[in-house]
Amino acid sequence: MSTEMRSVGGAATPSVLKQIVAQEIRRQVFSGEMRPGTKVDQDALAEQLGVSKLPVREALIALDGEGIIQTAPRRGAFVAELSREDIRDQYWLLGVISGLAAERAAARLDDDHLAALGKLAAQMEADESSSDHDRLNFDFHRLINRACGSRRLVAELKQLSSSIPNGFFEAHPDMVISSNRDHHEILDAMTTRSGGMARTLTEAHFLRGGNHAVALLEDRGFWNR
Repeated sequence: MSTEMRSVGGAATPSVLKQIVAQEIRRQVFSGEMRPGTKVDQDALAEQLGVSKLPVREALIALDGEGIIQTAPRRGAFVAELSREDIRDQYWLLGVISGLAAERAAARLDDDHLAALGKLAAQMEADESSSDHDRLNFDFHRLINRACGSRRLVAELKQLSSSIPNGFFEAHPDMVISSNRDHHEILDAMTTRSGGMARTLTEAHFLRGGNHAVALLEDRGFWNR
């Protein structure tokens, strides 16, 4: 874990602290560090992140709403019994809305935006093993999403994507290769203003991401009891 994640206190606002704690819990769950049915040690988590128990409790409440955590009165918070389909469905939902955003963006992206997308795709392909792949991937899709012209879609995408932790690209080389190929195909569809194709390719891109995520969790023994 990075030094930054070990101490997130200081001047951070309560809402920011809650988001940081929630993202770390997601990371631990989806990395297999926290297994389904495991009780969350709130004291240890607060000490680990250098925060009080309040943002930890608030993060757990938010994650309960996402279906990642299950709280039991007088018993505490536990990692939910997530199935393989739960993981795939999260990516499927993200893919459907991302596909709609991509379809609309295809008609709105100007030459500068297309050039920026091309640069991001080239950067990801140039160093497939780089830990920067997550950031570049995020920037690639954010540029498309913002170009769709719908605040509602962007808000939904922000919420859905927050439930998917960073690190899958770095940990799963096959995902990097297929993701780079997908990005170039999506870019080609954007360049030719083929909105329907951009939507189809984007949906398929996230569906494959869900399958890779399930495979990664299986490799880490996520469902082993």
